Amino acid sequence: MALRPVQVNIKALDDSAVGRFWAEALGWSVSSGVPGVTTYVGPVGGFVWPDPVAVCVDVVTVPEPKTTTKNRVHLDLATTSAAHQAELVARLQALGATPADVGQGKVPWTVLADPEGNEFCVLEPREIYRDIGPIAAVVVDCADPQVMARFWGEAMDWPLHEVTDDHAVLRSAKGVGPYLEFLRTPDVKTVPDRVHLDLLPYPGDDRAAEVARLRALGATDLDLGQGDVPWTRLADPEGHEFCVLAPS
Repeated sequence: MALRPVQVNIKALDDSAVGRFWAEALGWSVSSGVPGVTTYVGPVGGFVWPDPVAVCVDVVTVPEPKTTTKNRVHLDLATTSAAHQAELVARLQALGATPADVGQGKVPWTVLADPEGNEFCVLEPREIYRDIGPIAAVVVDCADPQVMARFWGEAMDWPLHEVTDDHAVLRSAKGVGPYLEFLRTPDVKTVPDRVHLDLLPYPGDDRAAEVARLRALGATDLDLGQGDVPWTRLADPEGHEFCVLAPS
């Protein structure tokens, strides 16, 4: 039994504007959604959700603006050359991204924020991300990367590629799609997640059984006022929100 990550959920005051930004940023299209409620962004060219490679973006309207607190989950975007990195940064800023200082100091990647302040990184070219697509990794700040890697590795049946006291990396055993990375950070979670992963059972698997399995692994139920919805909202061992979706 396992779950697959199918989308990154981003909360926004204006789902349409943020959705358009991420569609342009990733070279994807706004594939569906309900204006004023949610905007779904996915690859172009006959894309059918859920895809075995792509982790899409779902922008959901909320009434609260982002606080000044840095998100604990963000996207890293891949580039293929120094020229590509510079071009992508310039294009993203023209689309409304702004430089962001999260204490990174002098690093070879560029930290930006989308039009509503959600931080993300444009990486320098790295061989590990060659031919991976526009999203190199979903990155999670945490206190203990090893604990997080164990939970998420078992939740999704993803093998561990690298682990140290400060960094852990997972990826699908099929060798496709973005990586999931955990970085040790000194700050602690103080506000609800603005960005989180949505997981989906594989065809034929029982969603209720998967949710029970996650609870046994250390997940806890999370009530943020979602009411009666067809998905289950949970938190991982460090309190990061995620959802288990119903097949549709």
